[in-house]
Amino acid sequence: MTSTPAAVEELLTAIGKCAVCSASLPAGPRPIVQFSETSRLVIVGQAPGSKVHASGVPWDDASGDRLREWTSLPKSDFYDPARVALVPIGFCYPGAGDGGDLPPRPECAPLWHPQILQVLPAERLTLLVGVFAQARYLPSAKRQSMTEAVRGSGAASRSSVISLPHPSWRSGIWMQRNPWFETEVLPKLRAAVAEAMG
Repeated sequence: MTSTPAAVEELLTAIGKCAVCSASLPAGPRPIVQFSETSRLVIVGQAPGSKVHASGVPWDDASGDRLREWTSLPKSDFYDPARVALVPIGFCYPGAGDGGDLPPRPECAPLWHPQILQVLPAERLTLLVGVFAQARYLPSAKRQSMTEAVRGSGAASRSSVISLPHPSWRSGIWMQRNPWFETEVLPKLRAAVAEAMG
């Protein structure tokens, strides 16, 4: 696919009409994604929650507030598709389970991610937020814990891929147990994001 605004608009329209797993979505399909042919920062999350499903705005919740704090991105930049692609593993709210939301539907990423990645700039920074994104895009993720993947990102001097925990309320407990995240990873994350944003 050619990286043109028309090609991106065509792809966004196709995604918006997707109903591949609608029978498995208690709230029905509402694909939520953001990207353009110029997005040089790509944030791969897991799936929209119920609040995001209701608003139609990605990361429109407390987790999004925390992620923007980690990256030092104001909302104006975060929600600018010319600069930032927001591409979850599952585009629709999967419904609630016993301990929180269900995992992202498995159909989305194999169907849509290759097409999206094809229209994005070759030189880009990718943030893998949470275990589902890491399992898909890190070859060693199946052998690594999320903590090991995130710590590896902090140890790397320079990388085009940075792993992060999911910024849910649970991440506060995780950060207390892993203080190196604030001292080692966040400064490198913010510097890499600032560079990607130009």
